[in-house]
Amino acid sequence: METKRRVAPKTASSAPPLPPASGARSGTQSIERVVGMLRVVASRGRRGMRIADVVSLSGLPMSTCFRMLQRLEVEGLLVRDLLTRKYHLGPLLHELGMLAEPRYQLSELCEPALRTIAELTHDTVYLSERRGPESICTSRALGAYPIKALTLDVGIRRPMGVGAGGLAILSALPEAEAELIVAANEARYAKFGAAFEPGFLRDAIAQTRAQGYSFLDSAATPGAAAIGVAFPPDNPIAAVSVAAISSRMGPARRAEVAKVIQQQVRAICVLLAAESVAQPSGREGD
Repeated sequence: METKRRVAPKTASSAPPLPPASGARSGTQSIERVVGMLRVVASRGRRGMRIADVVSLSGLPMSTCFRMLQRLEVEGLLVRDLLTRKYHLGPLLHELGMLAEPRYQLSELCEPALRTIAELTHDTVYLSERRGPESICTSRALGAYPIKALTLDVGIRRPMGVGAGGLAILSALPEAEAELIVAANEARYAKFGAAFEPGFLRDAIAQTRAQGYSFLDSAATPGAAAIGVAFPPDNPIAAVSVAAISSRMGPARRAEVAKVIQQQVRAICVLLAAESVAQPSGREGD
């Protein structure tokens, strides 16, 4: 009986640096610090993060991090595990998220398509959504193939272009906008290995535009390959990608998998258009 194995991603964090500690602390800077700290902790997904790692990734002094983490814990934005001493996102974020959820249902809308792709390809399917210069994994479906390419967990953020989903979104954007994102993320790409230098990404963007889908092999995750398709065409906000061990992604099968994704993405776009028409423009008294 074949044992299920997991192709694990590299452990580089994608959390952006926090604003500098020096200088005047305006209200806006304080908000940026808080949001930045939450994003640092969230960059490890559900694994949590110890204070030493927060200090390393945020670039802030230990004393500043300690005070911020303590305050965020008091406010319910973070919680600290007493056994592991790791910080995790807190209950207040979950409660606020439940209120915001009806406005952000893309993962729910895409779920049937993700399941269909997983059934047809037998591999792991991801939904990645754009968040500024980053992409975030918001849903995942597992195929039946025993060796899983589990390169992402739901909630993980990466600089756009790291991973087939983010690369597909980046490539679907206007050239000037894509170039600005690559330049903004340049320092962060290096954390994912030598492959992610600006020259590599620009070549990958050109190839993606030419063939209509992205393809990466052993880039962020050695031994894993992935194909991604962005949508909708006129305003790319997300992408669906399929990840598998590299040996399953030869040229012939790569084209087959791309067709499966593209077919389901077209179905998603139809649902998005129908959802947009059905949405009320607003009601007085709300």
